[in-house]
Amino acid sequence: MTSPLLYATQGTRIFLTGLKNKIKPHRYYGTADDVCKLTVADCWNGRFFQTSTHNFPQFWTRDFGWCTQSLMKLGHEEKVHQTLRYALNRFKHYNTITTTISPAGKPFDFPSPAVDSLPWLIHSIRLSSFPHYEHRGFLNLQVQRFFKDFINPVTGLVQPDLQVSSMKDFAVRKSSCYDNCMVGMLAADLEQLKLVSPFEKYNYPALLQEHFWNGSFFYDDLTKKGYVAGDANLFPFITGLIRDEEILHAAIQAIEGAGLAEPFPLRYTSSRRHVHFVWQEKLMPNYESDTVWAHMGPLYIKLLQHVDKDKAALYRQRYTEMIEKAGNYLEVYTKEGLPYKTPLYTCDQGLLWAANYLTL
Repeated sequence: MTSPLLYATQGTRIFLTGLKNKIKPHRYYGTADDVCKLTVADCWNGRFFQTSTHNFPQFWTRDFGWCTQSLMKLGHEEKVHQTLRYALNRFKHYNTITTTISPAGKPFDFPSPAVDSLPWLIHSIRLSSFPHYEHRGFLNLQVQRFFKDFINPVTGLVQPDLQVSSMKDFAVRKSSCYDNCMVGMLAADLEQLKLVSPFEKYNYPALLQEHFWNGSFFYDDLTKKGYVAGDANLFPFITGLIRDEEILHAAIQAIEGAGLAEPFPLRYTSSRRHVHFVWQEKLMPNYESDTVWAHMGPLYIKLLQHVDKDKAALYRQRYTEMIEKAGNYLEVYTKEGLPYKTPLYTCDQGLLWAANYLTL
């Protein structure tokens, strides 16, 4: 369990950095490509790729996982491997795999242990062909711990009564579609990497369709409420678990119909009405409800390129304009398309996610 002192320390640091961002935001000059290349370069600190240059100058497991494939395509194999070496050594030292590692090098979970930490770490190892042999014992132990901590052995799904951190880490969800996509991705990667896998008897593509697909869109979680969630209808395809073209077209139509790609992609939901949040969300209201998130945007555009090239090009152009206007790659925007800020938080800048824009 993460200590309250560590939470307080990290929270104070982020608040002070956000205040600095508000007073004097950093600006790169040039085209959107120039801005994003400079951003990625500045996220390399000589030891590892940090998630951002401002609020989160540290290793975040899921964020690095989102960017690994793009970083490899951009020619950063050596730095990707060095980042994984850094993370694995810190995790092994503390015998845990967590959502993040503090700037001082200590792993911790925010706001609670996350289902997607191990899957994204393993996925980064596989995508980058990282030589993981010396870490096999540690990774196998963590896989077995993951299964015990998170998975219902009868169904193969994430236990619905657990309150876990996730991509939308302020939301309280009951075995979310996104989290179960992560489990399915993990199962596939473990098989390819020849690591221990307790998932062999489960068919995750079938489980996703059985428990989450309603014929028009994927439910956010097992409560099966009638709203459309961006992440729930993106990651079944990003992970390669669902390859059915009809389902893909229907999910994209649901995203577009719910307005989740406006003014540019992608929003988690169109409102906060049906979603419950942890208490920390009160400090950053609407941070993860109807806001536009720049981590999902390029991933959605990449998916849309297979379905509607013209619309994908339109959204890419909106990102280009947004990046050039800010002179930076920002974290999150309001539903009106303005940079998100509250009295206690100013949206991050200089995100490693810029790598995904560069590979559109």
